[in-house]
Amino acid sequence: MSARRDAMRTRLALSFGKVTLIMLLALGCLVFAMPVYTSFAMSLKTPSELATTAAWSWPKQPTWANYEEVLSNPSVNFFRLFWNTVTISTLGTIGTVLSASLVAYAFAKMNFSGRDRLFAVLLSTMMLPAIVTMIPTYILFKELHWVNTMLPLTVPAFFGGGAFNIFLLRQFFMGIPKELDEAAKIEGAGHWTIYSRVVMPLSGSALATVGVFCFIYNWRDFMGPLIYLNDPQLQTLETGLATYNSLRAEQWHLLMAGSILVTIPLIVIFFLGQRYFVKGISMTGLK
Repeated sequence: MSARRDAMRTRLALSFGKVTLIMLLALGCLVFAMPVYTSFAMSLKTPSELATTAAWSWPKQPTWANYEEVLSNPSVNFFRLFWNTVTISTLGTIGTVLSASLVAYAFAKMNFSGRDRLFAVLLSTMMLPAIVTMIPTYILFKELHWVNTMLPLTVPAFFGGGAFNIFLLRQFFMGIPKELDEAAKIEGAGHWTIYSRVVMPLSGSALATVGVFCFIYNWRDFMGPLIYLNDPQLQTLETGLATYNSLRAEQWHLLMAGSILVTIPLIVIFFLGQRYFVKGISMTGLK
């Protein structure tokens, strides 16, 4: 009887723990989704309804006219801004994934003098605030005559990819069984073959994670385009939305419509890449 009681108590405790966890997760989802819902609800309201109802209430007569007005506004070419943002984000993501994976492979799979010390120096750069390097970097790009072009926002991604991305991929590459590398070396494969045909195919989850994070960062980057892009034809969605905000001050229905339009691609990218976050590589490699 005591064994049965203990088993029942254990089951009840596990059930209570699961229910509590589900409630906490649901509450967290609600907290994070509420701002998005409020912005979307405000973007569907008319100015009169927005002034007489609560911000979080659903509109009585939803209208898409706010989105049409934002897209057709002649002062801010939304489609041009969208294309500029896609170009910068895509090139930056490709460059980061390629260069960071190459550097991470060298730190994870190659033995050379001073490797660990060099990696420690690389990690130490993560402690430097971005404001410290902002002015020297601007002077460098100015001397290269890259200011008012997309080069400062795309080319640096092909030279390293960032310390955090290198660290993430290095730790992932180190988890790949060494037996795979040794088997490839026995067959006469060099480092490039091992990198391109062994390591990269097994690292889809890590590469997708870095790619999604990098794309979101480049898409939401405001300071970079603000500093380097002076031509209105080269601006991105973030700087264009700020310009639209200054032109449509306190017209919250239009501002929220513009914010939702800027956010939709990020939501799509996240849901397309989220399934790669939980994929492992150890069992995949052994198979």
